[in-house]
Amino acid sequence: MAGTVLVTGGTGYIAGELIRQLLAKGWTVHATVRSKAKSEARLRALMGNPGEDRLKIFEAELMSDDGWAAANAGCTHVAHVASPIAAATPKDENEMIVPAREGTLRALRFAKEAGVKRFVQTSSMAAVAYGRNEKEYTVDESDWTDVTHPDVYPYVKSKTISERAARDWVAEQGGDMEFVSVNPSMVLGPVDDADFSPSVEAVRQVLAGAMPMAPDLGFAVVDTRDVADLHVRCLEEPGLGGERFLAAGRFLKIIEIADILRERLPAAHTRKVPTKVMPNWMVSVLSLFNPGVKSIKSEVGKSRHVDASHAKNRLGWETRPAEESIVDCAKSLIEHGVVKV
Repeated sequence: MAGTVLVTGGTGYIAGELIRQLLAKGWTVHATVRSKAKSEARLRALMGNPGEDRLKIFEAELMSDDGWAAANAGCTHVAHVASPIAAATPKDENEMIVPAREGTLRALRFAKEAGVKRFVQTSSMAAVAYGRNEKEYTVDESDWTDVTHPDVYPYVKSKTISERAARDWVAEQGGDMEFVSVNPSMVLGPVDDADFSPSVEAVRQVLAGAMPMAPDLGFAVVDTRDVADLHVRCLEEPGLGGERFLAAGRFLKIIEIADILRERLPAAHTRKVPTKVMPNWMVSVLSLFNPGVKSIKSEVGKSRHVDASHAKNRLGWETRPAEESIVDCAKSLIEHGVVKV
């Protein structure tokens, strides 16, 4: 059923893999980037240099109307993947919240004006699983993050607020346009080059020795190739209006990720990988001096498991083993020189 689809944030980690899979399935892809001059040649090369008839690249930003009408022209579907993400927590949470919310509403408005039939938003487990006091729990697609909880930090707020805003807008103004969200957990897997995604930062730090000991933190892991596959299914499967699909696999603590790397990579590549868990008191001390540690201090000791059975039952979606995603991520970081071993 391949048609013409707009993928926003075309140079991103998930978006790049999504474009690759869509092209392989015969779709014509429009992609937005912030700067064609900086990004077009790289993106085309990563996709095998498809012609303009298969991949068209447009310049558009989340906080400006410029370029959006042209990018949407002729599209039947949209995958809105673009969203602000930062390696460090901003001082003002609105630096993330406002672009995430306003960019999503802008993408929706222009999609509706262009006659797009289905709009798939890349949301996040951040919109589902946070703002709770329990140390261990399981969430599914019916759960929402409580943005009023004191432990909820700016990125989590931005994803929750932008998905809620999108759903409200579609209910009020979307007309016949179908809306679906995909909510990935920690996205790992191979990176294309040294311009890597912040989502793989945990693996980079473990490999590079940036964590002499592993904090008692963890994430449900999912592969970027599987996240892209779920997006494709959400674009192609009929009758999904209003649906929400969680893209997540096993929950793993950082020390478990470290153990997997030591077991499956050559010893020469894992000399700096931590072997012990950092005591919680040490995390508290470090948080006094390190804003990055302070922002995740409330995450210590929590285990957030994800029930992704809805995506499996409704769409036949499956995840590959977490070990494969972690090892492929590590190997590619070494291959591209991001981590020196």
